[in-house]
Amino acid sequence: MSEEIPTEFWQGVEQFNQQEFYPCHDTLEALWMEASEPQKRFYQGVLQIAVACYHLGNLNWRGAAILLGEGIGRIKAYEPRYSGIDVSQLIDQSAELLTALQEAGAENIAEFVEQMQHQGDIVQLPKIQRVDAQETSAS
Repeated sequence: MSEEIPTEFWQGVEQFNQQEFYPCHDTLEALWMEASEPQKRFYQGVLQIAVACYHLGNLNWRGAAILLGEGIGRIKAYEPRYSGIDVSQLIDQSAELLTALQEAGAENIAEFVEQMQHQGDIVQLPKIQRVDAQETSAS
């Protein structure tokens, strides 16, 4: 059984992938508040990862680390794919960012973010990858 994906969700995905994390937060939060399970938990997990990236941009190490961990934990049950999204890829990229953040430490957050912005080889912000409907597993 395939769930109907609201247009606003894809708008939030686009905002996420453009690193427009605050607008993404607004878009996904509105969906999350109105959703029922199983979409509600999925939207919340993606929303937490977006807010983590927003915190990272504001040099809030603790907020970024906590919300990345919570978001990853929330969407794990939706692997490998859900609602046209490659969940496994989003988890892998988010976990890689979380590990790099933890290794850098809170005291080095400014340097870490600067390196991320200027060197593509360190670690990238996660991106949400769409998958074909045929590939999407029904949950």
